[in-house]
Parts: sequence; structure tokens; C-alpha cells
Amino acid sequence: MLIRNATLPDGRTGIDVLVDADRIKAVGPALPPPEGVPVIEAGGLLLSPPFVDAHFHMDATLSYGQPRVNQSGTLLEGIALWGELKPQLTQDALVDRALQYCDWAVAKGLLAIRSHVDVCDDRLLAVEALLHVRERVQPYLDLQLVAFPQDGVLRSPTALANLKRALDMGVDVVGGIPHFERTMADGAESVRVLCELAAERGLRVDMHCDESDDPMSRHIETLAYHTQRLGLHERVTGSHLTSMHSMDNYYVSKLLPLMREAQVHAIANPLINITLQGRHDTYPKRRGMTRVPELMAAGITVAFGHDCVMDPWYSLGSADMLEVAQMGLHVAQMTSQAQMRACFDAVTVNAARILGLDGYGIAPGQYADLVLLQARDPIEAIRLRANRLMVVRRGQIVSRTPAATASLSLPGRPETVDWALRR
Repeated sequence: MLIRNATLPDGRTGIDVLVDADRIKAVGPALPPPEGVPVIEAGGLLLSPPFVDAHFHMDATLSYGQPRVNQSGTLLEGIALWGELKPQLTQDALVDRALQYCDWAVAKGLLAIRSHVDVCDDRLLAVEALLHVRERVQPYLDLQLVAFPQDGVLRSPTALANLKRALDMGVDVVGGIPHFERTMADGAESVRVLCELAAERGLRVDMHCDESDDPMSRHIETLAYHTQRLGLHERVTGSHLTSMHSMDNYYVSKLLPLMREAQVHAIANPLINITLQGRHDTYPKRRGMTRVPELMAAGITVAFGHDCVMDPWYSLGSADMLEVAQMGLHVAQMTSQAQMRACFDAVTVNAARILGLDGYGIAPGQYADLVLLQARDPIEAIRLRANRLMVVRRGQIVSRTPAATASLSLPGRPETVDWALRR
């Protein structure tokens, strides 16, 4: 296909994109259409590489209300509720919910997801289920799995052995949760053990790190240290990092260069961080999200994740990464023109870099994975949470959504208005 007259996220306008089989063959203005190739008119709308969710929990998604609702809406009740739900899980139900969520994702132009999967259940039901789902969705979605010891890799007696079993079964990334270990020392030890395991196996690392309001929870420093020591540069990510919102500025001024030197990535989860953190505060209440603009300014790759959708921790969500970007923009007060575009990058190119996606982006030779949005630029896309008019995976259209319109019948001037393009 030839997509004509598109606007790209970098600001280029009037751009044509020629797709040959599953790859992009050419990108530029006024490309001549090869004979017999269908032409799709973009009309100046935004053509983006697909959205990427850098942090999610697909084993829990769409389980809202099972076995009961999280009445307090807190992180700790969510963890307790997940513990109640795990014995009731079945592989078929896990697969069905995950496949349904992947359908939602594709319709929203979300074609790559990194999902953590709990390995503290000795049956490894969720691992088996999501490995099956990964294979099922491979033609239309990249699913990367993280072996996640939800109850603590040292705190839970069989977690380390289970984590290794999960990696042997084909799980992609080593996960951890050092702040949930019994002591600060155990947390630091868990980081060492897991980073050495990843180095030994040549794998990436993505740890739930310092998901706390405690300014003394500083496992990200330990994670950066072992990344540097083991030569894991560009392969390690600290997710959440919410304690950083409470750390003193002097310490952070030391921490950010350490992270940059080790090339440790960061993932914030705006929807979840803003609702679960700061729960012990009266007023003023802390925002909960990590220091996104400061991390970006320090040269650290920062992505946003959805984290949860309709599960024990979060009763909302719809696989819409523009909703995630919009919340991140507001919470971090990233309202300059450059910062708003950076929030779009946090759910596209930055997240793709953290996942190490091959062939991502709009350039010759890259995979023909594309999303046509009903917006003129990334800022408008976030503002409107723009419709995904067309989603392309490996050169094939996998989803279409009609343009959003509103029909007004006002006295003296009936008209149809395309609200998504009205400024």
C-alpha cells in the first residue's frame, strides 16, 4: 500500500509511506505509486509507529471483581486480593482474559506490550497461559514477558526456583520487587541475585523498584550499581521508582548521573502511581509519580506504562496509551510544547527502545507497523485521545475505527462537525 500525505510525529508533513510486504520500502514527499498498489489518503493526519506499553500485568487484567472488589482501592489490599485470587485461577480463564485484552490493544494501536507475570504460584499457571497467549498473538502483537516474583524473590520460599523455571520455559526478562522483601538488606541482596542471573543468561532486567512513598527506599541506586558492575548497560529498567518523588533533591542530584552512567531506563505508570501512592498523606498529598521531566533532562530513557486494567489494583482502563500519556503530562506538569511531545514519545519510541523492539519506526527497512490517528500532531493526539482510524501490522490492516463526528442541529445552522479536528 501507499499511504499518502501523512504528518509524522517528528513534524514532517506531506509525507508518503510506501509499504512492500511487511516492510516500509520508502518514506518521502510525493512518492510515485507503483502500478496496482492501493493508495490510502491520510489527508494530513498523524501517522505514527504503534503504541508500546512498557509495563503491564496481563495475568491479572480483566479480573475485576474476582473474588471480590478492592473496597479501599489501595495497593496493599490489591496485593492481598491477588493472593486470594491466585488459587482460583485457571489456565483457560487466564488465556481468555489476556486474548480479550490483546483485542482491545490492537484496536487502540497498541502493538507491543511488556507484561510482568507472577511466578510465586508453584503451578506457574499464569506463566504457561501467557506463553501460550504470546504465541497466539505473535502475528499481530509483540508480547514480552517478565518473570515477576510478586511476593519477593527471597521472601517467598520457592520464588527464585520458580523464576528460574519460568525463564527455562521461555519467559524473556528477569523481574524483581526489592522493596517488598523483609528488610532493606534483603532487598539489596535480591537485586544482586537477580542481576547476576540476568547477566549469566544474557537477559534484560525490569524490576518493580521503590514503589513506595518512603524516601529511604533506594534500591534504584543498587540496581544502577549492579548494572554498571555486570556490564548490563541498556538492558536494565527500574519500574515505578515512586520513592523518588519523596527523596531530597541533593540525593537525587547524585542518583540521576549514576542511572545515566549505567544507562538504566525508567518506567513510570501515571494512572496507577497517582492513585495508589500518597495514601498515608493527609494534606498536602504527594503526587506519587516519579520525577519524569528530571529523568528525561538527565538523558535517561523514560517510558510510560498502563500497569493495570480492571484488576485487583485498578478498576478502570481500556488499553489506551494516549490516556496514559495524558495523565503523565498532567501529573508531571509537562505542558511545554517539547514536553508534551516527549509524553507521546514515552508511549511510542522510548518504550520501544526499552523493550529492544526490532524494526520499529517509520523509516525504510523497518516493519510496516503503523497507526493513523485522527489528529494533526502528537499534542493534538494526546489532547483528544484521538481515534485510531487505521492500524497496520506487518503491512496488513488489522483494525479500522470510524472518524469521530458530531451532528449538530442548531436553530438556523444545522451542520456536521468533525470534533476531533476542531481546535
